[in-house]
Amino acid sequence: MAETRDQLVRLHDHGDVVVVQLDRPAKLNALSTAVEQQLLDAVASARVASARAVVFAGSERAFSAGADTSELPQMTPDRIAAYYRGSGSVYEAVARLPQPTVAAIAGYCLGGGFELALACDLRIAAEGATFGLPEVALGILPSSGGITRLVRAVGAATTRDLVLCGDRFDAAEAHRLGLVRDVVAPGEVDARALDLAKQLSALPPLAVAWTKAAIDAAAESSTATSLLVEQLAYAALNQAAHKKDEA
Repeated sequence: MAETRDQLVRLHDHGDVVVVQLDRPAKLNALSTAVEQQLLDAVASARVASARAVVFAGSERAFSAGADTSELPQMTPDRIAAYYRGSGSVYEAVARLPQPTVAAIAGYCLGGGFELALACDLRIAAEGATFGLPEVALGILPSSGGITRLVRAVGAATTRDLVLCGDRFDAAEAHRLGLVRDVVAPGEVDARALDLAKQLSALPPLAVAWTKAAIDAAAESSTATSLLVEQLAYAALNQAAHKKDEA
């Protein structure tokens, strides 16, 4: 079904921070292919490229209630392959951003919405936020990095519980699991996420980018490879710092 709203993702500038806001309130910010494409376009935009930190937000009712399930029957294997090459690549595009990223989570954070939040570096949740991955009950599975990132964040056993059982859980449980940094009162999540993003935006951008890359390498590599990445990154950053001092 075609979208009736032209603008489904909005950008808001706050100094060195850009807020990328999902704006599909009638559907609880469900992630249709149109929403994902606009989100992908936003992530690739000059405004985001020039930002020192990025916040991803929804509304008080929903960060995102997940994928638009009305599109699922249309997804043949060929279309699914094309989807991951197109709008479905947005989750990895978010994860690859060199700037620090913060998800401001209020209301529902389910399915693909949860996967989008997991693609961010840090997450702030409102007390009333609800998390969950209901895909298996629909006969599918989280396929936009949710399983991969959860296993690396909380381990295989907890991921089996969260994904196979599909139980919803609250912000306090998400905090206990280490999936969110802070839990704040309702109505304060956007401000807290923006404050954190502004704090992170003051860090040297090159050091942030290399550190993010080193953390990703550590999650995927042997100890020897991870240590080598750390050491090479340190050498590059140290040289850059000295050149700056000499300039």
